[in-house]
Amino acid sequence: MARKYFGTDGIRGVVGKAPITPEFILKLGWAAGKVFAREGRSKILIGKDTRISGYMFESALEAGLSAAGVDVCLLGPMPTPGIAYLTRTFNAQAGIVISASHNPYTDNGFKFFSANGTKLADNVELAIEEMIDQPMTVVPPDQLGKVTRIDDAAGRYIEYCKGTVTNHLDLRGMRIVVDGAHGATYHMGPAVFRELGAEVFEIGVKPNGLNINRDVGSTSLGALRSEVIERRADLGIAFDGDGDRVMMVDDRGEVVDGDQLLFIIACARHQAGKLDGGVVGTLMTNLGMELGLKKRGIEFARAKVGDRYVNELMNERGWQLGGESSGHIICRHVSTTGDGIVAALQVVRAVRASGESLRELCSAMTMFPQTMINVRLPVKVDVVSNPVVVEAVAQAEAELADSGRVLLRPSGTEPVVRVMVEGENADLVDRLARQLAAAVESVVVS
Repeated sequence: MARKYFGTDGIRGVVGKAPITPEFILKLGWAAGKVFAREGRSKILIGKDTRISGYMFESALEAGLSAAGVDVCLLGPMPTPGIAYLTRTFNAQAGIVISASHNPYTDNGFKFFSANGTKLADNVELAIEEMIDQPMTVVPPDQLGKVTRIDDAAGRYIEYCKGTVTNHLDLRGMRIVVDGAHGATYHMGPAVFRELGAEVFEIGVKPNGLNINRDVGSTSLGALRSEVIERRADLGIAFDGDGDRVMMVDDRGEVVDGDQLLFIIACARHQAGKLDGGVVGTLMTNLGMELGLKKRGIEFARAKVGDRYVNELMNERGWQLGGESSGHIICRHVSTTGDGIVAALQVVRAVRASGESLRELCSAMTMFPQTMINVRLPVKVDVVSNPVVVEAVAQAEAELADSGRVLLRPSGTEPVVRVMVEGENADLVDRLARQLAAAVESVVVS
């Protein structure tokens, strides 16, 4: 069944525009509460990032859940993966995240975790949507949900993160810059690495409700690159607004993206005999990672773009490691969801164990040049199967031979076809991408 409100990653939009309004979120809280209360009295955790609208929506969710007879535990500012972890440890029926991830403060959104710290099953999301359309009622006063605040939530999550790197990882002597994106990791991210012994320099750790992701964080690495060079740090770590993604820079300020980080983690676990299967990437994962893993005898599989699809393929294959170029990395052996701090710790442990720098570990993987062109269509039409486009793709693939690949991916949300070409030769890649984009455009015009 088609969803009315939930997308592939919860509900998200512009604050004040439907459905991201206080009235709707009150009803969302009530509807979720009624669904989870079907099996008896429930307890649901609520956490948020640092957006100013988070206070308003936290109150709306709290009121809706209480009206449905559900007890609520408030976590305050907390990374998305931290909410997933605490949902499990507090034996709650669900966890709710108020965040729009890497989006600006003008947006907000809502993600749900099950009692196991995983995303909700489709049937549960559909049940919540069906309940939203029902008239709102309130349980008798003596059955209203109670609300408490978990004061030590941050400390619990910090200890959990440190516990994911066994053998007492000692980071004394390392100089690390941590960028909290003025978001949910602003105080926990630096604390984890400092408590493990590193000398930590902080940026993006002064949220004011309006500056989340602004010129900092995993989507804006300029400030981190400059700080690493100025501080002569060993590396820099940048999280996104809700802490489920991570990007890094090496000692020279060069960007290390999610594909490279995933490659480093995979190789380290493979060398230690602990990989437990292969690695899941996406259609956008750099070809260099696939070839680098193959060279080391590590299996690789591509899922559709989106952490939901990475998770699904990991489950299907029974593998423990997967991720995206954006830095959303899932280390299933220690976490149920993508966790920026946990993934960064896995990389730093690999650096420490190898005795090599982050830059040296990255050099084991050759990143292929990649060109992406978005071709906007006047209407949403299928151009990928058009004979002209099919012929253009075949010609491009013939020129690339075995040293590259072509991907045409229609957007699922807007009338756009994403044309991507990847290969060893940057000039060839750029030329072929432009030729393919022109072929797509010619079909639309004709």
